[in-house]
Amino acid sequence: MTATPRNKSMIQNLYNWTMEKSAHPHAEYWLALVSFIEASFFPIPPHPMLGLMCLANPKKAVRYAIICTFASVAGGMLGYLIGFFLYESVGLALLGALGLTDAFPPAACYLREYGAEIILIKGATPIPFKLLTITAGFIHMSFWTFLWASLASRAFSFLLVGILFRLFGAPIKAFIDKYLIWVTGAFLVAVVAGFLAIGALSGEGQSKEADKCSGATLESIGLDRK
Repeated sequence: MTATPRNKSMIQNLYNWTMEKSAHPHAEYWLALVSFIEASFFPIPPHPMLGLMCLANPKKAVRYAIICTFASVAGGMLGYLIGFFLYESVGLALLGALGLTDAFPPAACYLREYGAEIILIKGATPIPFKLLTITAGFIHMSFWTFLWASLASRAFSFLLVGILFRLFGAPIKAFIDKYLIWVTGAFLVAVVAGFLAIGALSGEGQSKEADKCSGATLESIGLDRK
């Protein structure tokens, strides 16, 4: 979905609101709330807020990252329940409002084929976590598999920032701004290389599944849940 000027303005306003909460006397509670709702429907990720709070108080950076991790996983559980029980009545509307309708069919297909690996990879990519939480519920993915994979993925995403700030303090902000994308990118390359190696050992079957998923549509996935 192409962002309209109105949508861009709304996103900017939500972003500004989130940033303001990083300086609130109860910023930790706001951080938990943003992390929770972002995992199921809120468009602004908690990372910018987390970064500002870590910058203001590096000694509490790991604490803030842990808050983000557990609140996000709890919010992911809400997204899972929406996909599981309320996809037609709520999930579709949420995905449409977030501009993720077209991304849903491939996500459902990939989660069916690869399961936890997709959620784990998400920690090093810009894939919206809310897309995976709703989709995981929709396909009736094992809840416990979803839970541990989400915890690992979210911990990687947030604790990396928290630990860097705790170890190096304010000067790490410049490093993160410049090099964090390369660090996470290197991790992603390693994971993808692992998938390619598995694919080479297992023949062409996996690549055929990937091709099938890249062209998945709402009609092709229907309501045929596993």
